[in-house]
Amino acid sequence: MSPRDLTSILDLTPDSLARLLDVSLGMKRDGSGPLLRGQTLALIFEKPSLRTRVSFEMAMHRLGGHSIYMGGHEVLMGDREPVRDVARVLSRMVQAVAARTYQHSTLIELAEYADVPVVNALTEDEHPCQALADLLTLRERFGSLTGLRLTYLGEGNNVARSLAYASVLAGVHFTCASPEGFALPDDVLERARALPGGGSVTQVHDAHEAVRDAAVVYTDVWASMGFEAELDSRKEHFRPYQMNADLMASAPADALVMHDLPAHRGEEITDEVIESSRSVVFEQAENRMHVQQAVLATLLGGSPG
Repeated sequence: MSPRDLTSILDLTPDSLARLLDVSLGMKRDGSGPLLRGQTLALIFEKPSLRTRVSFEMAMHRLGGHSIYMGGHEVLMGDREPVRDVARVLSRMVQAVAARTYQHSTLIELAEYADVPVVNALTEDEHPCQALADLLTLRERFGSLTGLRLTYLGEGNNVARSLAYASVLAGVHFTCASPEGFALPDDVLERARALPGGGSVTQVHDAHEAVRDAAVVYTDVWASMGFEAELDSRKEHFRPYQMNADLMASAPADALVMHDLPAHRGEEITDEVIESSRSVVFEQAENRMHVQQAVLATLLGGSPG
């Protein structure tokens, strides 16, 4: 992976993405060893987290390094002090920063002024580490990603955007099925379709048609973090996209079920589906740790091979 930072899936190429997945698989299978002994990762989280925080902290621990967690109320970037000052101070004390911010522009400013690698741990625009973990899960299950059909149900949010970009780079055919007014933005579709890698992105509105030939069906919450107040008004739009037994009956019998969690059971997905033998949601969650080991080791020069 050649970029200094991972602020977006767009920082990757088909080759660097494949290499990250190779390293992730190797570390998951064989362990990593203390590749980052003596190095420290700063975690700046404006939003709460379970998987992201634990997976980053465990990734650094498994690599022999350390992590320092700072909640949004502690740093108050852009309020207590400018983002650029936070970046400069941390650059003199730690070897990398992972930031989970509301605004993507905050992350970009951190990366611009930091002298150490900056990793996107989620912003309103993208969730690249989640998309990488999803592809790792599918690589383990199918052996190859080339030509795989992945259908995403719901809003064209940060997860859907990163999945769209990553899918094209990996040779996956990605379909996003969304209610009118909640689709992937036109500029995201244009950017994704211009990427190399051999995959494709299609935006549709019919959920049953979208899952008909899917090897994988993926969903996310109907109101992303920060938009919870809109949930009641969104339910009417999103109800036809609920991943339930009726919808999954339109998909191939062996289609896998994915969700990036946390799941609002009974809303975007039913208990019956998430607990079924098709579900790989907890494999996805574990694979966050393995992917982030590979990302951190690669960015900090500790990747094997």
